[in-house]
Amino acid sequence: MKRDYYEVLGVSRSATAEEIKKAYRQSALAHHPDKNPGDKKAEDKFKEATEAYQVLSDQAKRQVYDQYGHEGLKSSGGGFAQGGFGDIFEDIFEDFLGGGSARAGQRPARGRDLGVELKITFQEAAFGVEKAVSVRREENCSSCRGDGAKPGTSRATCTVCRGSGQIRTSSGFFSISRPCHRCGGEGSFVSHPCPSCRGSGRTVVDRKVHVKIPAGVDSGMRLRMGGEGEAGLRSGPRGDLYVEIGVTAHEIFTRRGNDLLCEVPISFVQAALGAEIEVPTLTGRTALKIPSGTQAGKIFKLKGKGIASLDGRGVGDEEVRIAVETPTHLSENQKELLRQFAASSDEKVSPMASSFLEKVKKMVSNK
Repeated sequence: MKRDYYEVLGVSRSATAEEIKKAYRQSALAHHPDKNPGDKKAEDKFKEATEAYQVLSDQAKRQVYDQYGHEGLKSSGGGFAQGGFGDIFEDIFEDFLGGGSARAGQRPARGRDLGVELKITFQEAAFGVEKAVSVRREENCSSCRGDGAKPGTSRATCTVCRGSGQIRTSSGFFSISRPCHRCGGEGSFVSHPCPSCRGSGRTVVDRKVHVKIPAGVDSGMRLRMGGEGEAGLRSGPRGDLYVEIGVTAHEIFTRRGNDLLCEVPISFVQAALGAEIEVPTLTGRTALKIPSGTQAGKIFKLKGKGIASLDGRGVGDEEVRIAVETPTHLSENQKELLRQFAASSDEKVSPMASSFLEKVKKMVSNK
C-alpha cells in the first residue's frame, strides 16, 4: 500500500508550495541514486519522494489527492508518470545548483511589465474618460523580427554546446547542467548582427497607449492594460502596462468613498427665517430648501448626486453642510434693529448656549 504523500515528504496537509519544494529537495539530495550507487532502498525512497512531489506540486492533482486519495488519482488519469524522474529532478534543482538550466534560455519568455502615472481631474474620475499615455518600451526589432541576425542571414548553431544551449559537467555524485558560456544558453549566436538593433533583436520605441478610465476611479488605483508592456523574448507573450491614477483636488467637493461633501454658506437671516437656495452638484445646480432655524453645521443629503460605484452598483450621495455667515459690516440702523430683536426676545441665551452652560454647571458641582 502506498504511503501518504504528505508523510513521504514530511510536511503537513496545509504546507505551502515552497515548503513542499524544500522538503522534496532535501529528500532527493539524500536518496538520489548517483549518491547511493547500488542502494535499492535509497533508490526506492527517491522515486517515492519524486512521485509525491509530482502530485503535491501540481495544484489540480493535489486537490484530487486531498479529496479522494490515491484512488482518485487513478480514476482521474492523474497518476505518476514513471518516465518523469529526470525532468522533475533537474527542474527542482535548477536554482539550488546555481546558474539555472540552460534550456530556460531557449524557452519563450514573457515581456516585462511596465508602469506609468496618469493625472486626471476630479470630474474625469467621477464620469470616466479616455486618455492617451506615452510609454517607452522594448519591442522586437522590425528589421530582423527579433532574431538579431542581419536580414538575409541566419543565426549560427553554437559549436561549443552543439545547439543544446547547455554544458554538462560532473560534480560529485551527479551531473550539473549550466548555460553555455559561448551562446548564453541560446544554442545559437549571431555571426552577422542586424544593423538596426546591433544583434540584440530589440529596439526601444515610444508608443501612445489609449487608456479607458472607468467612472468612479480614485487616487492610488491601478489599471492593468493587458499586453501593453514590453514584447516577450523568443515569441513569448507581452507584459502588461499598469496605469496608476492620480486625481487632482476639487475646489468645492471633497470625496469620501462614493459620497461627496460640499460646504454651502448662507446668511444668518436665511438660517433664521428659512429659504430656498441653489447648491452645486457634479451635474449642475439643484434647489435645496432650508427650513427656518437651521443651525450651522447642519447636513442635508442629496440622494444619488455622488459618484458612481466602480462595479456599477449604484451611485453615492452628496452631503451639503451648512455654514452660517455672521455679517461683519452692519449699519447703525441694522445694529439698532438687532438690539430691538434681542430686547424683545424671550431667549436671553440661545438654546445651544443654555444647554452648554447647564453642562458646565453640572461639571463644576460634581467636583
